[in-house]
Amino acid sequence: MTSQKTLRAALVGTGAVAHAHARAVAAYPRAELVAVADLSREKAQGFAETYGIAAAYDDLDGMLAAEHPDVVLICTPPAPHREQSLAAFAAGAHVIVEKPPAPSLDELDEMRAAADAADRRLAVVFQQRTGTAAAHVRQLLQSGALGRPLVAVCQTLWFRDADYFAVPWRGKWETEGGGTTLGHGIHQLDLLAHLLGDWSSVQGRLWRLDRETQTEDVSTATIVFDQGVVAQVVTSAVSPRETSSIRIDTQKATITVDHLYGHGHENWRITPAPGFEAEADTWAFPDAEERSDHAPLLRDVFDALLAGEPLPATADAPARSLEIVAAIYASAAADGALVTPALLGTHPTHRAGFESPVTDLRAQRHDPAVRGSKTGR
Repeated sequence: MTSQKTLRAALVGTGAVAHAHARAVAAYPRAELVAVADLSREKAQGFAETYGIAAAYDDLDGMLAAEHPDVVLICTPPAPHREQSLAAFAAGAHVIVEKPPAPSLDELDEMRAAADAADRRLAVVFQQRTGTAAAHVRQLLQSGALGRPLVAVCQTLWFRDADYFAVPWRGKWETEGGGTTLGHGIHQLDLLAHLLGDWSSVQGRLWRLDRETQTEDVSTATIVFDQGVVAQVVTSAVSPRETSSIRIDTQKATITVDHLYGHGHENWRITPAPGFEAEADTWAFPDAEERSDHAPLLRDVFDALLAGEPLPATADAPARSLEIVAAIYASAAADGALVTPALLGTHPTHRAGFESPVTDLRAQRHDPAVRGSKTGR
């Protein structure tokens, strides 16, 4: 039975995504944002004033010691996620952390182990899993109503200009952990895996086509899922007409979702294959609509925490999409070799970090002799 307590939430990091968290907490009747921390006390204070938060700190440990929150919302860049999560678990708090959950699989393993040791929950924010449309499609796929899924296309075609990469921690292996695959493509990869389940192999390549970064600005990959689905993946930070798209072709239908940073029923379509038109009415989306967003994700997590239940499907499997990303990087480091979960599980380098050689095609514009050359850092 759900308890009647109110969750005391604290937030660390006051960047753009923190505002989505603050609004999501405010929308939940049995949670209260009691404190915020940022390296800049001035920014923390300004954020607190905006959202009516009682306390502002410039130190996470100080906030944890003074406030004793039930849950900590981590909205910082990836590099400090491990340290901040471990501190929160040690203080007895649950953790809801923005994607990517960590800059390496080893660090995520430490976070998961710390959560288990403290009997706390670790939820990762992949808000694209949420919404009534995604839930409906997932149920159709899992029930077999659409027949067996066969082939998929997953595209994250975004545009990030030079000013975006001028932020000191972006575009560098040491501070961002990876390029557009980790920072952008992981959203759609997570939704794809949410719909199709566990993966069995990955082959990937990294490309630097236009941006002045250490990391990739484009990646390509082929993913095979356990149930036999073959997915082709393209992730880009250099695409002016931006779109986030997934297409899944099954024996009975084609499922598509085309959006940018969030989706509702209007973004999804199920097209029957010839001969299955009569079944299409049974695939209709529910009348009541909820769009994908932070609010339903935090609601689902808060409901589970208050009820003492496992995390919901919208927030479970914290390592799955990060493993797919790691496998893309590991494959690229081995000239596109096949990477399996077993190989990744004991990988000598890419569990500790994703730095990989990137095929730099920018130089071809000036010197055809360097075609196919690779650079790491």
